[in-house]
Amino acid sequence: MQKASLRILAALLGVFASAQVAAATFVYVSNAEDGDIGLYTLRPDGSLQPGQRFKAGPMVMPMSVSPDKRFLVAAVRSKPFSAYTYSIDRGTGALKPVGSGPLAESFPYITFDRSGRHLLSASYGANLVSVNPVNPDGTVGAPAQVIPTARNAHAIITDKTNRFAFVPHLGTDQVFQFQFDEKTGRLSANTPPVLQLKAGSGPRHLITSPDNRFVFLLNELTATVTTLSLENGLLKEIATASALPPESKLGPGMPRPQQGRDVSNDIWASDIHVTPDGRFLYAAERTGSTLNGFSVDTSSGKLTYLGATPTEKQPRGFRIDPTGHFLVVAGEKSDTISSYRIEPNGVLVPVGRVSTGKGSNWVEIVSFD
Repeated sequence: MQKASLRILAALLGVFASAQVAAATFVYVSNAEDGDIGLYTLRPDGSLQPGQRFKAGPMVMPMSVSPDKRFLVAAVRSKPFSAYTYSIDRGTGALKPVGSGPLAESFPYITFDRSGRHLLSASYGANLVSVNPVNPDGTVGAPAQVIPTARNAHAIITDKTNRFAFVPHLGTDQVFQFQFDEKTGRLSANTPPVLQLKAGSGPRHLITSPDNRFVFLLNELTATVTTLSLENGLLKEIATASALPPESKLGPGMPRPQQGRDVSNDIWASDIHVTPDGRFLYAAERTGSTLNGFSVDTSSGKLTYLGATPTEKQPRGFRIDPTGHFLVVAGEKSDTISSYRIEPNGVLVPVGRVSTGKGSNWVEIVSFD
């Protein structure tokens, strides 16, 4: 009887060990100048193991992973503007090209809706948003809807109900508020259709809180984060906090390498993400090459500044892994990417750096149990 119990216990431990080995987290980084996507494995200690590089096209930048984790779609911002679909191997993380579909414009931001049947995109240069259908095989169909908006649409997200969508416009300091029909993939203006923000703030990226009560908006030109309440699909400004350290040495006259833009303002915020438990939020700033952390009061949405962490040169994009324990960042002017451990108090501790391609800008993280 005792031997049988030991055999059962050993079998169970073997199954558990196999499950542990099978569990994997993969990091994808798009390299705009090289025109490819780099694969990395995120180890349990937060370090990165470099893997293959997968061909895309010149100026491959934003990416999005389908909700079922079967596909990764990457947008190429050189003509012909296209969305490249790859299937994801759950065991190795390898990307296999599935096909490509046409995009209406050059898009700095794309995202799957929460059903996985539609790809939503925002165009900074063409001042519009669009919706493409996504076929069962993951390929992207021709644009089904193209909507002219205000100047410099910089991102588009749906809330966690998938019934509403929001688009920040850097050029007009507005956030457009849409209703979204996931059955048809149609966007329509909500009432009111626009939230007006402080002039000169430059709304860029935004993200919902895990409980869907708040939207956190990163303002590129001031490096501030605005907390917005979210109720019945409408946003209301609550408070704004600076994402720059008080002792910041950034000052007037420092050049900001943006083509076709006024460079008298040196602040250049880029990306924003919140931990899965909603307790911490991070924002990247490119001129100072920093990641700036906040603690979040989950009941009020209030942000408290924690501090700045030096990072890759000109950080364009970063992601937090699904466990909320690690953060990976890429810099447009760096030949490496970095990973950090997120401490229980929200402080970022460097784990390691590995080589990457040229023009690294967008990061996606996919975890399989």
